[in-house]
Amino acid sequence: MVEDNVMDLVDKGLMLPLMEEFYTIQGEGFHKGTAAYFIRVGGCDVGCHWCDVKESWNAETHPPTAVDHIVDHAAKYSNTIVVTGGEPLTWDMGPLTEGLKAKNLQTHIETSGAYPLTGIWDWICLSPKKNKLPEGEIYAKADELKVIVYNKHDFIFAEEQAAKVKEDCILYLQPEWSVRDKIVPMIVEYVMQHPKWKVSLQTHKYLNIP
Repeated sequence: MVEDNVMDLVDKGLMLPLMEEFYTIQGEGFHKGTAAYFIRVGGCDVGCHWCDVKESWNAETHPPTAVDHIVDHAAKYSNTIVVTGGEPLTWDMGPLTEGLKAKNLQTHIETSGAYPLTGIWDWICLSPKKNKLPEGEIYAKADELKVIVYNKHDFIFAEEQAAKVKEDCILYLQPEWSVRDKIVPMIVEYVMQHPKWKVSLQTHKYLNIP
């Protein structure tokens, strides 16, 4: 009965499978180089073979944690909170973001968009994946589009996705870390030929920070 009650709270977004939380420097995209508190939520079925946090996929391995606790802890560290995963939109983000906004915190999300958009967000980073495409609504709300480039075919996918976002959405191409030496020159050449795109790097990995 207790377990059923916990799962009911998770379904309502009042508890979330919390994998980890940490204060660090944002390493990617538009806000790179700025301090932020990260909340990593477990659970993802998108299944990217090159994912560098596969331990986040199984939500059952991460303890359901009360949203109020997560909010209170985050507020001690930063005015900017980044919710990531896993795939955070697997869960209802409404209660979490309502709690964060009640403390006047900036709410950012990093998502594949594979599930319907929930929550109140000041910044949405959409990073779509081929094997589970975004729900339509999020394209019009994304502030930045970040496409991970693993091979040359990903440039075609990137253009397909860029055609769906709003006009002022910032467009990024980011090399997949394990093949960065091969892919970075390709991205540099592509961005020079298609300057609507910008290069995003995982600078936190170069800095050796979380």
